[in-house]
Amino acid sequence: MSGSEHAFTFARAGGFYQVRLDTAADLAALEQLDLKLWAALACPVKGLELDEATLALIDTDKDGRVRAAEVIGAVQWCEDHLKDLAALKSGADSLPISQINDKTEGGQALIAAARRILTDRGKPEAQSISMADVSDTAAFFAQTLFNGDGIVPADATPDAAVKAVIDDVIACLGPVTDRSGKPGVNQANVDAFFAQCAALADHANKGADPAISPLGVDATAAAFAALGAVRAKIDDYFARTAMAAFDSRALGAVNRKEEEYLAITDKDLSLAATELAGFPLHKIEASKSLPLDQGLNPAWAGAMATLRSKAIDPLFGPGKTSLSAADWSALTGKLAAHGDWVAAKPANVIDKLALPQILELNSSGAKAKVDALLAQDVALTKEFESISKVEQLVRYNRDLYRLLSNFVNFSDFYAPEKKSTFQCGTLFLDQRSCDLCVRVDDAGKHAAMAGLSKCYLAYCDLVRPSGEKMQIVAAFTGGDNDYLMVGRNGLFYDRKGKDWDATITRVVENPISVRQAFFSPYKSLVRLIEDQVAKRAAAAGAESDGKIAAAATATANVDKTVAATPPAAAKETKKIDPGTVAAMGVAFGSIGVLIGMIIGGLTGLFSLPFWQLCLAVAGLLLLVSTPSMLIAWLKLRQRHLAPILDANGWAVNGRVKMNVPFGDSLTKVAAPPANAVRGAPDPFSEKKSAWPGILKFVVGFAFVFSLANHFGLVYLASDKLSGGQFTIGTSKAQIEADKAKEAREKAEEEAKKAADAAKK
Repeated sequence: MSGSEHAFTFARAGGFYQVRLDTAADLAALEQLDLKLWAALACPVKGLELDEATLALIDTDKDGRVRAAEVIGAVQWCEDHLKDLAALKSGADSLPISQINDKTEGGQALIAAARRILTDRGKPEAQSISMADVSDTAAFFAQTLFNGDGIVPADATPDAAVKAVIDDVIACLGPVTDRSGKPGVNQANVDAFFAQCAALADHANKGADPAISPLGVDATAAAFAALGAVRAKIDDYFARTAMAAFDSRALGAVNRKEEEYLAITDKDLSLAATELAGFPLHKIEASKSLPLDQGLNPAWAGAMATLRSKAIDPLFGPGKTSLSAADWSALTGKLAAHGDWVAAKPANVIDKLALPQILELNSSGAKAKVDALLAQDVALTKEFESISKVEQLVRYNRDLYRLLSNFVNFSDFYAPEKKSTFQCGTLFLDQRSCDLCVRVDDAGKHAAMAGLSKCYLAYCDLVRPSGEKMQIVAAFTGGDNDYLMVGRNGLFYDRKGKDWDATITRVVENPISVRQAFFSPYKSLVRLIEDQVAKRAAAAGAESDGKIAAAATATANVDKTVAATPPAAAKETKKIDPGTVAAMGVAFGSIGVLIGMIIGGLTGLFSLPFWQLCLAVAGLLLLVSTPSMLIAWLKLRQRHLAPILDANGWAVNGRVKMNVPFGDSLTKVAAPPANAVRGAPDPFSEKKSAWPGILKFVVGFAFVFSLANHFGLVYLASDKLSGGQFTIGTSKAQIEADKAKEAREKAEEEAKKAADAAKK
């Protein structure tokens, strides 16, 4: 969008200002919105309650993450293909064709493609196209011989010869999958296949030259193969004869020692024995030609016969009985050109085809026919790309605005009637329902980051009867954590309504409420006492069992040991260690001081009036609970969503706080409905004692009486009953002082009267 900067509207939610996307102008100007004001900058393609196929279309670089730039690109693409971006807000499953922009060439192509899809679906008069119409494009493409992807399957042509060629290309180079899902060929594979055919055909034509194949191609190939089978052995033979001619002393060595022959004759021999094949081809004599019919090493007689029939006789004429060194050199020379030709054969992957078939393919013009099929398919590329874009537009119409409401802002998360894309369902456990449940892949790795959210987190393994498995993390933001522990079972409902068995496998502990934090120190103290009592009881039980076992063993062996054991000398009584006495004195003294301080404190405490004693006890309880309540209050103020999502691959840009009221809406504690009717009382409930109520009444009455007594209200009431008058608020001490003063004044007045009477 060009022109002046767009004026966005913001609303505060989750502790930070979030942009509102209410109008088409807001959506069109999204690229102008400062990235610092986005709720998130990236999210994963998988694991969200949003169609992964839609997210994959938005993820243009195919790295498995959707980023801000790709979201902006998706909105701009919709702006180019829709008449009004406001249509995205509906999130409808179907798109009216009238909403597609018909002013552009791309829009007109989309309209034509939509009409073609609807016609194929048997709804040519339909005015809107839905996800059901475009969701199975593979089935649509499967019905067409050509679909514009540049790939042609074998059944795209009725010509059996061309089908066979396509099958040959697939067999040699492998298939390329067509949009219809069928195996086929593309232009690159066809070009490579026929290039190799041409190279092999050219190579085969060169091999027909008499200079390369003096016996003809096939006969020369057989002669060359026979030569190759014995070449190393004949070279060895002439090398040994040359060595013997050079020095007669080497004759024994080149013929191998007698001991070597004896070593292989100690066992059964065969003409194919490896040990026998390792001996010389013929008995070595200085400068001797190689006989071809007598005295040959039996292990090589067959190969030499093949060489003689395939190469020596055809090249030198029949009747040759020996082969001199010069003959051997001439023979290898005559076949050297053929060897070079064989080595020059082009590298290829079509050797599985016979050479006559390759030669026929190269000269048949089959490539031109396959090329024509590929060109016919490519000509439909734009039309079928438009069909794919229709699906993209319908998906964006349904899902894009919802993504914006969980990416650019988190309006769905803070809307009571909605759920965000990262909320995968509801966990029911411990008489609570938790709506903030997020999928995780690795609970241990996720917990390392998610714990910074200051939320109480429970990681659960989910399983269905069908064997499906999943892991989630649930945030408990209401109630208490007394019975949230590893191993507890619950029930999870995903967003599609399917139920899963849930088991807690890990917890990350954080405060859930300030009220729970008030009782936390006392619960911890009770648990500590219970643990210590259990440990002491277990230790005492183990010690008792050990003593019983030892006593039983000693009793069983007492008769044997008494007879064999001499009378034991009287043990010397140990003297009391003065250091031990001093240490015990210090310990008892310290304990006495502590007890004295406690008794003194209690004495001072109990000397207070009862109402002050009650306030002192309440203050003491508040003093103990205040630190944990303060810590809980601070953590609840810091509770936010970002680490939970960041641990899943998100890039959350704001704090996304979850205060206490909002947290209460995410975790609902069980309570009977307002219109519930109470049934019969529990027949198995424990009988309630009257003493707790009596005690509460007595303490309350005593507190009120003590407080009233302190302010003289008790005496005031009694004096009024007796007919006297006192000022309200007079204390007991003041009332007594006033009575004493009145008595003194009365006595003084009577004394004065008596004195006056005496004077008279």
